[in-house]
Amino acid sequence: MTRTRIEGLLAAFPKLMNTGKQHTFVETESVRYVYQPMEKLYMVLITTKNSNILEDLETLRLFSRVIPEYCRALEENEISEHCFDLIFAFDEIVALGYRENVNLAQIRTFTEMDSHEEKVFRAVRETQEREAKAEMRRKAKELQQARRDAERQGKKAPGFGGFGSSAVSGGSTAPMITETIIETEKPKVAPAPARPSGPSKALKLGAKGKEVDNFVDKLKSEGETIMSSNVGKRTSETTKVHALPINMESVHMKIEEKITLTCGRDGGLQNMELHGMIMLRISDDKFGRIRLHVENEDKKGVQLQTHPNVDKKLFTSESLIGLKNPEKSFPVNSDVGVLKWRLQTTEESFIPVTINCWPSESGNGCDINIEYELQEDNLELNDVVITIPLPSGVGAPVIGEIDGEYRHDSRRNTLEWCLPVIDAKNKSGSLEFSIAGQPNDFFPVQVSFISKKNYCNIQVTKVTQVDGNSPVRFSTETTFLVDKYEIL
Repeated sequence: MTRTRIEGLLAAFPKLMNTGKQHTFVETESVRYVYQPMEKLYMVLITTKNSNILEDLETLRLFSRVIPEYCRALEENEISEHCFDLIFAFDEIVALGYRENVNLAQIRTFTEMDSHEEKVFRAVRETQEREAKAEMRRKAKELQQARRDAERQGKKAPGFGGFGSSAVSGGSTAPMITETIIETEKPKVAPAPARPSGPSKALKLGAKGKEVDNFVDKLKSEGETIMSSNVGKRTSETTKVHALPINMESVHMKIEEKITLTCGRDGGLQNMELHGMIMLRISDDKFGRIRLHVENEDKKGVQLQTHPNVDKKLFTSESLIGLKNPEKSFPVNSDVGVLKWRLQTTEESFIPVTINCWPSESGNGCDINIEYELQEDNLELNDVVITIPLPSGVGAPVIGEIDGEYRHDSRRNTLEWCLPVIDAKNKSGSLEFSIAGQPNDFFPVQVSFISKKNYCNIQVTKVTQVDGNSPVRFSTETTFLVDKYEIL
């Protein structure tokens, strides 16, 4: 069929419709229009008059069920925005004019284009990366041995002192230091190829990003207006928030905590585990011999552990982090873990933010009420996203009341409740929506956030020189992140 013929058939359809009748099809001398109203739009299937209308109606129903998978609302601009996704999905339903024997789940699988070749490529690459790391560790040990030999012979040993041997030899006592110091020495010790020399012909989805960027730049130079997708905007904005510039002094501390939490839907904390660490980075060797003054105001019972090269007695008696041998220096231009802590509990009062999800069955499906409440008033949680799973193939949820914003991801069948900040001034909120489904369809609920205040309230308040106890300027970067946070 020519394009002119198709445009002519579509242009004739509105004139042939008779609103006074309840039919869902209309015929001309040569073709039959089978259609279904969808709010302000129509889904139209054009067939020959010899076609089986019962099969055509079934095909039409499948077409109409595909649309809510990609579009949040049945509006013209939403359809236009997702037109290519819809065309790819429609192409799985009808091929060469005949309907394929597929269902909605199969269409979703086919359009995701899962690639076996890409999995093989990634597996090979990960193997090569592991081999490169093993080689790097072996060479790091050789370098450490060379330094020790140089010190025995009275020569000046290159690099740093206190943390070298224990960091490379590693062991169960200091796994955090092992990985950190080896990673930072990568460019010096093991100039292994960063890009694996694997099977270059393996399929790798998204590998032509640079060519696409060049093409877009060329279009811009020719005066074209390039529109980026909303998803891309959201990703870049989130990255921008998380990657704010930090004024790093010569002595810089990075305090990071990660939480893993599992709650029951009917209440009760099944498990909460929090891991924290203070990473020290010194960029000027004149500040190598320093001590950190730690203030621990935690009352939850965290377990603290210092690095083996740190003076444990000094830390226990005076809350000072310094080397066992005060004549040695901390490594320069390396991220070194000096203190770590761990908290494991099933005490409900320790939950940072509680999530209460109440699905209740109604005549048309389920009414879901979900609310949050901040329990730790000293925390400020940013970029909070509460993700609720939805049943597949039932369309978009109908939102009642909401504090904040929401996003419906029809591909992953999730509803994302987005809150820019939760703090003492905004410590509770709720969301109400309705959708077809059973109560069990809306679990597990997952939560993600980022905070610039740590949970356990452990801070470095002062840094001083070992000689003379004079104060040293320092900067601190604090991050509290979610590893896993779900309500089952």
